[in-house]
Amino acid sequence: MHELSIITNLFELLEEKAVEQKANKIVHVKLQVGLLSGAVPDLLKTSFDIYKKDTMAAEAVLEIEEVPLKYQCQDCKTEMVKDDYIILCEKCGSTNLKAVAGTDMFLLKMDIEI
Repeated sequence: MHELSIITNLFELLEEKAVEQKANKIVHVKLQVGLLSGAVPDLLKTSFDIYKKDTMAAEAVLEIEEVPLKYQCQDCKTEMVKDDYIILCEKCGSTNLKAVAGTDMFLLKMDIEI
């Protein structure tokens, strides 16, 4: 379960930024997680809840915005959202697709109390 190592790294960043802002605690964290980011949202939430104990984020809520997989056909330039792993352009049938969204994970927001 590499989600715990992701959360460990996330907490290093969160606590660093919270200290910079002279925060007393972290109350809310929002992540954007792509379908093919390699992380499972439910496991991220579980790991977050385990890791947050005895930290500045002990009472924090983790919100996850899931991002679907979006491709662009490199032949006809059509963009499409896919919820399966059939890598074919819906317009021209090409297999020359490039992922343009849904492969990353981002920290979107952190709410703190000062």
